[in-house]
Amino acid sequence: MAEAHSAVAFSFSVTHEGVNAHFDREVLNLIWLSGVRSWRKRLNRLMNNIRCGIYPASMSSLVVSVGTLTSLYYGGYDPTLGFIPLLQSHLPSGGLGKGLSVSIAGITIWSTTIFAVRNLLKLLFAYKGWMYEERGKGRNVSLFTRLWILGVKFMSGWNKPMLYSFQGSLPSLPLPSVSDTMTRYLRSVRPLMDDENFARMENLAQEFENGIGRKLQRYLFLKSWWSTNYVSDWWEEFVYLRGRSPLMVNSNFYGLDAILRYPTKSPAARAANVTYSCLMFRRAIERQELEPIMVQGLVPLCSWQYERVFNTNRIPGEETDRIQHLGDSTHVAVYHRGKYYRVPFIYKGRTLKPSELQIQFQRILDDEGTKPDNGEEKLAALTASDRTSWSKTRLQYFSKGINRTSLDVIEKAAFVLVFDDEEYHYDAVNSTT
Repeated sequence: MAEAHSAVAFSFSVTHEGVNAHFDREVLNLIWLSGVRSWRKRLNRLMNNIRCGIYPASMSSLVVSVGTLTSLYYGGYDPTLGFIPLLQSHLPSGGLGKGLSVSIAGITIWSTTIFAVRNLLKLLFAYKGWMYEERGKGRNVSLFTRLWILGVKFMSGWNKPMLYSFQGSLPSLPLPSVSDTMTRYLRSVRPLMDDENFARMENLAQEFENGIGRKLQRYLFLKSWWSTNYVSDWWEEFVYLRGRSPLMVNSNFYGLDAILRYPTKSPAARAANVTYSCLMFRRAIERQELEPIMVQGLVPLCSWQYERVFNTNRIPGEETDRIQHLGDSTHVAVYHRGKYYRVPFIYKGRTLKPSELQIQFQRILDDEGTKPDNGEEKLAALTASDRTSWSKTRLQYFSKGINRTSLDVIEKAAFVLVFDDEEYHYDAVNSTT
């Protein structure tokens, strides 16, 4: 691992003349800016969660609702049918109690309306009939679907949605019956089996449906009442995280900066543009500036997995892995010629520009004199093993000391950038090269 320099913000020494304290103002300033950035992100995340929680309304609609109710009540008309006087009887008398009762009533009415609208949206999104109707020129859409389209547009068209605005309005995953599940299963395996094996599978399916399948169905029914998706957490725990196959090829994803077009021949410049674009995309996710994916421009898809695109790592375990997601990360891990580098992209509270990132990447590419540490060049090969072996190796060799520190730098990076040692070309005629 490339050596990192540590800075000491405060130190003191005791001599015969007394205690001498030393401060590094620059380091203290960087610590202060880091804390400010962290709390600003927390505040922005809180405000975004509030905006998403009240969608399709906005905070300005709350002000308008309370203001309108206040004007009507002080004008001598009570649209709450006695709710405000009831509140006022439990509050201090005078102008203060009157103002509080009107404000509480306004907030209550506004909250109830938003709750009803969000649940109505969930009911509208649960309709699936539109998927089975033909769309396009010359096609006839049923009257019910047309009314449904108008209802969805009216209910969700008040404000521009943020990335997670529809998460609370998505319908729960429907639970099929055991009979339907067995029918679909037998239909899917029929092309793979001969008549004898398929007859045996039909008997097994019948035994399952009349036996333990009923008990398992009751468990799923109970879970479907308090979980929006009765599959996702169990699938992640028992299928994904407990899978013992290597992540390489089977699970890991990656991206390339270009295949057919190369805006520049400089690897450092290309890497800087890719890194900066990824960081801007990460910031858009954190600020929820992206809009959710909408099917036919009407029905939103779940956006929850966006949160794990960056700052996320899968920690190996002997029996099951675990997901490590960091709230923030201020560096990327760079791999080049068998060496890992830690490249910060935040300086004094701002993200480095592509030109500044290019200077750092160029220094890495020009670092020809430094040799990889023992085992550093082949470190990534350990993750190509099965998860149990990698977990045991990690516990034995990477649980303390410099190995633990170096591995943390890689795993806690926003993402990993790799400079290839060989140049690759795409041949449109021969796709095997």
